[in-house]
Order: sequence, then C-alpha cells, then structure tokens
Amino acid sequence: MTLPLQGITVVSLEHAIAAPFCTRQLADLGARVIKVERPEVGDFARAYDQRVKGLSSHFVWTNRSKESLTLDLKNPDAMGVLRKLLAGADVLVQNLAPGATARMGLDYESLKATHPRLVVCDITGYGEDGPYRDKKAYDLLIQSEAGFLSVTGTPDTPSKAGNSIADIAAGMYAYTNILAALLRRASTGEGAHIDVSMLESLAEWMGFPMYYAFEGATPPPRNAAAHATIYPYGPFQAGDGGTVMLGLQNEREWKVFCEVVLREAALATDPRFASNAQRNANRAALAARIAETFSALSADQVLARLDEAQIANARMNDMAGLWAHPQLKARERWQTIGSPAGELPALLPPGRSNRWQARMDAVPAVGEHTDALLREVGLDAAAIAALRAAGAV
Repeated sequence: MTLPLQGITVVSLEHAIAAPFCTRQLADLGARVIKVERPEVGDFARAYDQRVKGLSSHFVWTNRSKESLTLDLKNPDAMGVLRKLLAGADVLVQNLAPGATARMGLDYESLKATHPRLVVCDITGYGEDGPYRDKKAYDLLIQSEAGFLSVTGTPDTPSKAGNSIADIAAGMYAYTNILAALLRRASTGEGAHIDVSMLESLAEWMGFPMYYAFEGATPPPRNAAAHATIYPYGPFQAGDGGTVMLGLQNEREWKVFCEVVLREAALATDPRFASNAQRNANRAALAARIAETFSALSADQVLARLDEAQIANARMNDMAGLWAHPQLKARERWQTIGSPAGELPALLPPGRSNRWQARMDAVPAVGEHTDALLREVGLDAAAIAALRAAGAV
C-alpha cells in the first residue's frame, strides 16, 4: 500500500493546535513529520490537561504519527542540526511568533536560494504583514475578531465554539495549500511560500453571515442551536428529557411534518405558519404547538416519526454518545494507536479511499526520536553527548 505523501519529509516548528493539526494530516497521508520541540518540556500543548491517561487531550488528537526531536533553537549547535534536516526536507511548517523564523534565518526569503524546492508554510494569527501582524492571536480572540461570536450563542450571550475552530480552520488551509504547492512543485520543480492567517481562515468560514449582512443589512441573530432564519430548524425537547434536532427546508416538508409528525394536517395551511417567513415570525406560537406533541413522546418516538416523514433529524449527542456512535462503529472508523501512556483509541481521518488507509502511528514522547535523528544527520555518539551537555537538545 503506497500512501499519497510517502517520501515527503516535513519539518515542523510547531506548538498548540493550528500547525500540529496541519502536519498530523500530512502524516495521515504518509508524510514523515519531524516535530521540533523544546528540550525537556516539549510543545506546551502537552501540558494543557491530563485527560487521556495522563496525556493532554489536544496533544493526543493532533500529534500521532510524528517523530519528536528536541532542539533549543537559541543554541547555534542546535540550529546546525536543524539546517541539516532542512537539507533533506520537502516542507517546513511553523507557527512561531511573527518574525521569529526571519530572525533565525529560517524564513522563505532566507532559504529559497539554497533550498529552491522547499515549501515553507507560515501560520500566524493575522498574517505576515498589516497593522495586526504582531498582535497575539489565541483561538478565542480570533473567533471574536472574525465576528463568529456575534452570530453564535443566545440573544443575550455571545458564545465561543466548543472546539478550537479558528485553529482548525487555519490548520486546514495550511494543509490544503501545502498539498497544492507539492502538486505544483511536481510539474515546475519550484518550492513555494504559503502565508496562512487564522483571521482570514475563519473569515472565509463566515461567508454566509457576512453576505447575509451585505451592505449594512441586519446580520443573522444569535439563536442558540436554532437556525437564525429557518423554522422549525433546531433543538426540541421530548417528553423523556431527550433532545431532538430537526430541520425543515421547504414547504413540501412542512406539509409532511404537520401530517406525519404533529398529526395535524390542517396546521400546514394555518396562515401564521403557511411559509417559512411566517413560521419564522411566529416562532413562539409554533414552538408551543410542537412542544405539545413532543411532550407526550420519547426522543426515540419523535425520531421515528421524523424518519417516517423523511424529515432531517439527529439526536443531540454528548461526548459519551459520540464515542459510542453506532455509525462510526459500523464503518470501523476506530483504530488503536500507541502513546507514552499505552494504547489509545483514535478515529481514522475523514475520507475513505480504496487505494490506501491512513497512517495511524503512535503519539511520540518528548524527544523520543532525538538520538535517531541526530545519527541520521551524521552525528556520532560523542557529538550527541556534547549537544546534550550543552543543552542544545
């Protein structure tokens, strides 16, 4: 089995989420990813929590299938090791502070003459130029700057996403841009510089609310888990306390919903609810009518009626429900990977191919591969011992 990125070597000066998520996906496709970490402590995301058998939940998620090399990049000897690694690398990814790689001579402009085939991807909060270039950029701050908080939450309370959505967006665009650069290099022989901004990545995902508020129009309101402009579309509680998510998209579905789910066909032509605009304007009255029916049913019974009517629906799962999701089990999406804490379950990445299966190797310990990598670039035992004595690795 040949993986798509087999033979590609990625060196990553990475921490937190955006860059590690990008490079983990490259590793999933077979790339060799060498993760450069600080000696002893490693990527600070290793210490975010201890929820996975003593390991960090963020770190386990974004760092499988990588090799960990510890280097103190402030030490000239360590920089010498890094430059030897770059001589054989295809991709350099980094999400250090803005300007950090330029100060070390590791930016694209400094490297392109001696490494013309190298793809260099910089991931920052706001991009490599502009007035916000040097601002600190954590995920929640970017969610705020990108307007995400203005359309997410309840009417009274803006709410952040429950995951690191700005980091994830930036990681995805870094990943896809690197794939595009490697495809281009295959035909031109040229490397490339990629500048990925968290703000620009999340702003792209805000396209619907931005255009909805085009030229100063009223933006979509915050409606918690309900749709801002379509109704009924959102969560509804059943009589057993379970929550069901449902969504209607057109007038045909509204008619069937009344007939099969609410079992009140005449409601379909009630002038208060005869179009989506009217249903949206009269949400409170319609919500009360739906609650009247659902209160006498269990969540399973509501879902059964919705399925019978072919109305889109879902159960509102918690994390335990997702771990045990029957669809993930049926499609054999769970694999086992190694880690410093022993074997762990891990989801295969999205996208099932008939030509390959994603690489699913272990989460590395801090510096686990340091000695092997140092030997690989030509250092003997004495040289490695000297680097350790100097605190360079």
